[in-house]
Amino acid sequence: MSKLGSLGAKLYRGEVGYDFIGKRKIWYGVSILITITAIVGLVVRGLNMGIEFEGGAVFTTPKTTVSAAKAEEYAEKASGHDAIVQELGTGGLRIQIAGIDTGKSDQIKEELSKDLDISADKINADLVGPSWGETIANKAWQGLAIFMVLVVIYLAIAFEWRMAIAALIALVHDITITVGIYALVGFEVTPGTVIGLLTILGYSLYDTVVVFDSLKEQTKGIEKQTRWTYSDIANRSINSTLVRSINTTVVALLPVAGLLFIGGGFLGAGMLNDISLSLFVGLAAGAYSSIFIATPLVADLKEREPKMKALKKRVLAKRAAAAAQADGPATEGFQAEVPQQDEPEDAAPAGAGPRNQPARNRGRGRPSGKRR
Repeated sequence: MSKLGSLGAKLYRGEVGYDFIGKRKIWYGVSILITITAIVGLVVRGLNMGIEFEGGAVFTTPKTTVSAAKAEEYAEKASGHDAIVQELGTGGLRIQIAGIDTGKSDQIKEELSKDLDISADKINADLVGPSWGETIANKAWQGLAIFMVLVVIYLAIAFEWRMAIAALIALVHDITITVGIYALVGFEVTPGTVIGLLTILGYSLYDTVVVFDSLKEQTKGIEKQTRWTYSDIANRSINSTLVRSINTTVVALLPVAGLLFIGGGFLGAGMLNDISLSLFVGLAAGAYSSIFIATPLVADLKEREPKMKALKKRVLAKRAAAAAQADGPATEGFQAEVPQQDEPEDAAPAGAGPRNQPARNRGRGRPSGKRR
């Protein structure tokens, strides 16, 4: 068995673990800091909306010896607006100019043909109106709102309303960070970006539900024991699914990283950046929020219940009594009174292990013989 597999087995059995819940204030502080940074970047710099949202024109040229930088200079001079130029695999150029009046496209096309020394008939012009991009944006917001509502309803039915609230907060956290990164980096926001955002929501929810499902199973009958608080079992649930979360996140991030850093960076396929950046940041944020945000929030909300408060009080009292007995002086003929044990000392959290098996060999040791 590999080292990671061995660690995963130990985490699942509860032999080792990290106190995620106990350090939740640290994770909350880190998340708040990152979220504030993302919001500030969004407010100060804003989003670099693509031509689909602002309207404009896209000119595609045949093969040319003019560099992309020089063509960008020509396009900005001809239009009076910022231009984005990308080199195509055919040797031609894709010149994108946003925010211009589509009626000026013919004039810009003529000036580009002179500067690039290409016949105007060979330059293809695609015009995009701002209303089309506005329609896409509205549909995206509607889809996002419907998705959020369905998520809350599903989690409230399948689990409970506290888990639904925690998952919703985690999803908003992931979206805010991803959009803030776009503002800070300055990548163009296109319909591909919207698709990427909707995709990461599904992935983030999946990772969160895996932990919630383990938590739901392990907290069955939690009030019948006095060795574990809700936070203890929530921490065990995170640890038991930790390796699985790491594996799925790494496997998902590898191809996306290839698109972002190799395809968009080294190979210059800039059109891949819009969707690959949203996927890369969103997948990482989703894995983080399911472990450090969603489950600790559930533990905080759950332990506000009176019955969970009472359970925590009993557990802490029992632990204090056991510690006092272990540290106190041994006196002959005297034994400290401690609460009665509800289960064996090596018992796992409720629901963590296999179901109780029927006692075997029951009745062994009784005197044999017929009753008289």
